Amino acid sequence: MASWSLEYTIDVDEGDAVIRVKVHGRWQAETAKRYHTDFVEDMAPLLGKPWAKIADLTSWKTSRDEVTDVIGRHMAWSRENGVALSLFVIDNVSTFRQLNEMFDKGGTKKISKTFRTLEEAEAYLKKHWLDKRKQ
Repeated sequence: MASWSLEYTIDVDEGDAVIRVKVHGRWQAETAKRYHTDFVEDMAPLLGKPWAKIADLTSWKTSRDEVTDVIGRHMAWSRENGVALSLFVIDNVSTFRQLNEMFDKGGTKKISKTFRTLEEAEAYLKKHWLDKRKQ
């Protein structure tokens, strides 16, 4: 399944149990809530088993504080529902700080990694998720 909006895209690869997300612009709480609803609906086939997420945040802008709370709860939901690895591509110091606040709120620091390029994140995903699933 896949969701698309002006603020984000969500693509689910059921075979590899990977969710790829691209985030755009400056979010408000309503956008973050809609993202969570779409995310839960799209990833439903992966519920009950481990999965990984890779999120491209290079087009995301620092958002309002309420977004930190909503996405923190989304990350906690993800942790409670099988996410085993969360990879984030980010290249902005301000958004990096906000992302780390979200990790804290969601309790996902241990399973989250950040990268400067999508290529680095994809290489890590391959080595630490895709290749291990094939063994």
